[in-house]
Amino acid sequence: MNPTDNTTVIGNLIHKLTQRNREGAGTGKEVDKMTKVSEKVSNVIEQSNYLSRDLSWLKFNERVLDQARSLNRTLMERLKFLAITASNMDEFFTIRVGSLYNYLDYGKERVDYSGLREVPFRKALLTAAQQFSKDQHQVFLEELLPLFAENELQLVHHNDLTADEQQQSEAYFDRTIYPMLTPMLYDYTHTFPVLLPKVLIFGVVTKNPDQPHIHEEDHQRLSFVQIPANLPRFMNFERDGEVLFLPLEEIIRQHIKKLYRNVEILSVNLFRITRNGDFTLEESDDIEADFIDEIKQKIKNRRLGRVVRVELEAGDRAPGQEWMVNLLKKRWEIDDYNLFETPSLIDYTSLWQIVRHPDFKDDLPAPHPPVPPLGLEREKVTDIFETMKERDILLHHPYNNFEPVLQLLEQASEDPNVLAIKLTIYRLAKRSRITEALLKAAENGKHVSVLFEVKARFDEENNIREAQRLQKAGCFVIYGISRFKTHTKLLLVVRNEGNRVVRYAHLSSGNYNEETAKLYTDIGLLTTNEVYTQDISEFFNVITGHSLPNDYQNLITAPRDMRKQLINLIRCEAENAQNGLPSGICIKINSLEDQEVISELYKASQAGVRIRLIVRGICCLRPQRPGLSENITVRSLVGDFLEHTRLFYFHNNGDPKVYGGSADIMVRSFDRRIESLFLLADSRVKQEVIHILQYNLLDNINAYVLKEDGNYERCCLDDGGEPFNTQRLFFDVTEEEVMTARLFDDVQPVDTVPDAVEEHEPDEEEVH
Repeated sequence: MNPTDNTTVIGNLIHKLTQRNREGAGTGKEVDKMTKVSEKVSNVIEQSNYLSRDLSWLKFNERVLDQARSLNRTLMERLKFLAITASNMDEFFTIRVGSLYNYLDYGKERVDYSGLREVPFRKALLTAAQQFSKDQHQVFLEELLPLFAENELQLVHHNDLTADEQQQSEAYFDRTIYPMLTPMLYDYTHTFPVLLPKVLIFGVVTKNPDQPHIHEEDHQRLSFVQIPANLPRFMNFERDGEVLFLPLEEIIRQHIKKLYRNVEILSVNLFRITRNGDFTLEESDDIEADFIDEIKQKIKNRRLGRVVRVELEAGDRAPGQEWMVNLLKKRWEIDDYNLFETPSLIDYTSLWQIVRHPDFKDDLPAPHPPVPPLGLEREKVTDIFETMKERDILLHHPYNNFEPVLQLLEQASEDPNVLAIKLTIYRLAKRSRITEALLKAAENGKHVSVLFEVKARFDEENNIREAQRLQKAGCFVIYGISRFKTHTKLLLVVRNEGNRVVRYAHLSSGNYNEETAKLYTDIGLLTTNEVYTQDISEFFNVITGHSLPNDYQNLITAPRDMRKQLINLIRCEAENAQNGLPSGICIKINSLEDQEVISELYKASQAGVRIRLIVRGICCLRPQRPGLSENITVRSLVGDFLEHTRLFYFHNNGDPKVYGGSADIMVRSFDRRIESLFLLADSRVKQEVIHILQYNLLDNINAYVLKEDGNYERCCLDDGGEPFNTQRLFFDVTEEEVMTARLFDDVQPVDTVPDAVEEHEPDEEEVH
């Protein structure tokens, strides 16, 4: 057969493939099998008082996909969100499904929060993932692709090109693509090649001309052609004011005969694999050598892990393709649950190339310029040290610029009076001003201590590279702490000011990354409060040495006692409710998974505590279940910015205790990470955070409400109601709105008398 006649994803076949997508991937028998599995486990899932972590994450990605459906967004915005869902799924299979296979492959037992053991849970999880994949393709084929023409772009097939354009594509193949392609044969004389994850691969089945009298299947030979990942996915053409995007695989498919001269090709099949990338580390005492080498080896192993997903072109399988699929299933020990037939483009992350094309730049909304924090007239002040000594400053990103944090570091690096800088780093920007400021500080003779978390997932290589740059410059670099992952975000600057030493601190919920600070919602606190700075100094002594302080005044830390202290705060609210006193809890986090804390929230609900949870992603708590969680509501905000702030509010009988920080309510946060939450002691700052929580509870544009059955329902505007979009309103907040905010009717706004600065003077030390 002619390989160019194989099923494609573009042009006249779209309708046929869309119809097939509606009918489900695989044969009818396979679909029935998956449906029966779902029905079998549904009762177990529904009876559990806890929601599955992984199934809950898929629900989160559904909310992201919902943004791609939004008619209020431009086509480029919708394509962007579709690309994000694809990237999310890549990580989900690499880590979460990969982790599940660590149990399956090694015969270890695992019981999901849903109550299912590892084998039935695998079927339930992959069935849900299959349905999500179908939803992605439906959105692209039926809702987005039809809008391409009116937006002056086309996704084209080779046959849609003019003769001149076909000539250009062939020249591109001959000049650039062909020299990079390497067919890799697999048969009885060639070992199975190493196929890279998350790259497009052609499986080419050819006829064996050497042995004409053997069994029919033995006439077939299989080889693989990996499409270079460093080439753009699409070749662009401009025609009559439109931009045409020709997928790279279509060019290769058209000319693949040039790789197989004088050989009969039976089928050419495009696919993509995802491998298990979840690993644990066996740390050594020799941190600088063995540990870093092991990290590097584990990164390489991600490229060789067991296959957990195969995305392949949908369509009626030719005999050669069926033979290839069966061979791959046997080789990789997978089944139909792991096969994701794709009736459109494989790998929607490639849509970023279209979104970022210069011709469509105006189709993305221009970023709103940040506004100065309340109390500051401008983002960049003349002297950040003097400003911080006046009062505590709350930064709310991206509504407030990250510039004050950068100014603190950059001014500290140049200031001759600064003695030392201490910092924890989890993720950095690629061209980081943070790194440059630290290098400058070291160059200027300051003591610079940096705890670099080299185990930050998918940022390991960048962090190792940046850490080694700092180390070579003379910085004191710590590569993580033993078996714990350092996730806390703390910065301390020590400055000699004549007869005293003053410490300046920044505590944050987000990373020291000036790029993500434009996209993620986070809070940061700039302070010279001696209680904070003493706590941070003690904490740095713990994570860089062997100090064991008796207690912190304003910090709650993990793995020390964060779970215990949060449970005590919840129990205090339950006790107040039982005694007839006002009570209430409001928590905003990324993920809620720790079973012990969830159990305490259930008990508090049963005691009558009003509990308002804002959980962006995973939520294993089941709200609104009679007799269990009737007083708990859960909402999730998904919009233009990634909600990343972590805030904890406890009513405390009218004298609220409010914390911010880097930790979610997860087992890993409490037991396997170095984390911190910080009490917001300044009354004005506390009121600002209460206002943030209030706005999150009022949002009716980006918000979804979690129902008792585990599904989410999008908030809708009431008839005549006004839209309330927090991700836009935070740019226009007034001081009056902040100071009158409240979460519960029986709690008055915090008394923000302007004497907070007199409550603490900058801490002093003798200069040695």
